[in-house]
Amino acid sequence: MAQSGSRLFRSITRALRSFFLDNGLNPLPIRRTFRKYSREKFKADGRAAFNVALLALPQGMAFAAIAELPIVYGIASSAIASIIAPMFAGSRHTILGPTNATALMVFSFFAGAGITGAVKLSLMPLLCLMVGIFCILGALLKVAELLQFISRSVLVGYISGAATLIIANQLKHLLGIADALDVGGGRTFVHLVLNLGSHLASTHWQPLALGILTLALFLLLQRKFRTLPNFAITLFAASLLNWALAAFLPASGFHEIATFAPFSLSDLHPRLPGTTYASLFDQITLLTAVAFAIAFLASLENTVMSKTLASRTGDRPDINQDMFSVGMANVVTSVFAAMPASGSLTRSALNYDSGARTRLASVYSGLLCLAGVFFLAFVPLLTHVPKAALAALVIALAAPLINRRLIRICLRSTGDDAAVLILTFLATLVAPLHAAIFIGVALSITLFLRKASTPHLIEYEISDSGDLRELDAKRKRPNPAISIVHVEGDLFFGAAELFRTQVQRIVIDDNLKVIILRLKNARHLDATSVMALEDLIRYTRSHGRHVLISGATREVYKVLKQSGVLLTLQEGCIRSEGQTNLFLYHPSNPNISTRDALLRAQELLGTKEADIKIYFDPSKDKK
Repeated sequence: MAQSGSRLFRSITRALRSFFLDNGLNPLPIRRTFRKYSREKFKADGRAAFNVALLALPQGMAFAAIAELPIVYGIASSAIASIIAPMFAGSRHTILGPTNATALMVFSFFAGAGITGAVKLSLMPLLCLMVGIFCILGALLKVAELLQFISRSVLVGYISGAATLIIANQLKHLLGIADALDVGGGRTFVHLVLNLGSHLASTHWQPLALGILTLALFLLLQRKFRTLPNFAITLFAASLLNWALAAFLPASGFHEIATFAPFSLSDLHPRLPGTTYASLFDQITLLTAVAFAIAFLASLENTVMSKTLASRTGDRPDINQDMFSVGMANVVTSVFAAMPASGSLTRSALNYDSGARTRLASVYSGLLCLAGVFFLAFVPLLTHVPKAALAALVIALAAPLINRRLIRICLRSTGDDAAVLILTFLATLVAPLHAAIFIGVALSITLFLRKASTPHLIEYEISDSGDLRELDAKRKRPNPAISIVHVEGDLFFGAAELFRTQVQRIVIDDNLKVIILRLKNARHLDATSVMALEDLIRYTRSHGRHVLISGATREVYKVLKQSGVLLTLQEGCIRSEGQTNLFLYHPSNPNISTRDALLRAQELLGTKEADIKIYFDPSKDKK
């Protein structure tokens, strides 16, 4: 019985391994790390892990505060994601855990939906699970490769807007008016500012003073001692100062500053997302949009981070593998105190700068964070951490996200980049964050398609000396003309309609009888472009003209044949006599197909003398 079970397990394991390899994914790349692991690598990884853990622990607290989740959620997410992700990641220096952008998206969605308290906590495991599943499916479908087509201006605009929202939302803790604020009506920037403005009279000076001191100390340490774990040092100093003032100056009111609630290990037990199938599907429907948005943002963040590190290390980035690691980290995180995990650029950069040699540095840092979870569960130090101090540090982390250098580059590069940046930034302030990111992406893709789908056709003629020159628009062709239209680039759906319209303008000239479409460099024909070609053939034929195709590749021929457009093209040809309107590309002689097409054109015209006009796209290389 045991042997049969063992054989079944090995069979399933081999099947899963084969499945992932067939889809271009390594099911467990961490195995390579152990083959040549040495004591020197262990020491280097250990030092880096210690530095990263000192940053990850307080940052996890900060990101949980941004999402308005229990502090333990952020720490646990930092620990679990750091342990699980490197087992599947393509990069050896990436560190996963909660981030500013994903934490704020969680807060924005639940606040806008009016979901708080126990209901919000019960939905978090399902949310993380859905984020993980979306990322895994994206990796299997190689969606990560498409992220390179998302303009960087989208991410700059979104992060800048998110940072603005983070700062606005943390001011309530800094001013000591969090309990007095109206929690309804959504969480857009306008709502936050109006809400804060209406309660400014209730500001308490104690949390504001403590927050200003905390911020000043952190900025001073960052300026003088950047290599130290300044976030942890500042948070500890602020907590100690608040405790001392409350203990020795009770009349000062510092004992009334809000602190965080303690937690126990029971807060980490697995939670079921729903009690019935009906409620589960209702919850899935509720969370689908935000889960997809978080998965998209986490993958985009991780892609940018892995490419940034690869440019420093010389490693080759595998963004689909990294997307798979984000998915697996979120799936496992959903079992515990759940909070979505993404790639952290600050912790990953610290990991690299600290001398990490392998992906095990991330595992070690996760284990240290996990030890911190157990320590804080038994020693309730969180009750001494002021929310105002942590809010000040969150503001210190968010402010640099508004990167003036990147904003300046986007605004000054092109008008499209500036438009994408500004619209995405404004969308984050007036729309829910899970919708704002896709508003920016939609605009970016729209502008990209507009550029890619605008062919420029210029007519040239052969001068008496044999040189090409632009044809004077006022000059008429004296003889029946054969026009060669060079079609270069991607003939996807976006370009098809404009291509058809421009070529139809050409055939208005009564002297033009034959158009030779030279498709040697045309790529990616789809149904829309093929239908445009068929309409063009029928249009020209109805006006007594002819369309020939030369230089067609096997890919083009296959699409034309399978779609049935080849039959339309060949109408009127006596195939038994060798007549054809399609001439395939010959690698040994690229021009032979055009020569044969010219002979066919002369046959159709009944003449051997014709003005040959050449059309080409000047934005492409001349062939």
